[in-house]
Amino acid sequence: MESRERVMTVSRNGQVSIPAETRARWNTRQVVVVDLGDRVVMRPISEDPVTALKGKYADRGPSADAARTKERQATRARERT
Repeated sequence: MESRERVMTVSRNGQVSIPAETRARWNTRQVVVVDLGDRVVMRPISEDPVTALKGKYADRGPSADAARTKERQATRARERT
């Protein structure tokens, strides 16, 4: 991947314009800004961030249904005692 650097001006309102070429490449309307102390990183956010994470966290831990069922069983057991 080729790195591209641009010098941008921050407006009085704290706004920075992202170059059209970069916006087109990432095709997103939202970014997350991460302050790393010595630099700031802007990363694009998916239109559907939950779906974007599905592959990343697939098969890690129980499904939501299984976790809910387990918690309900634990709650019922506590209530019985």
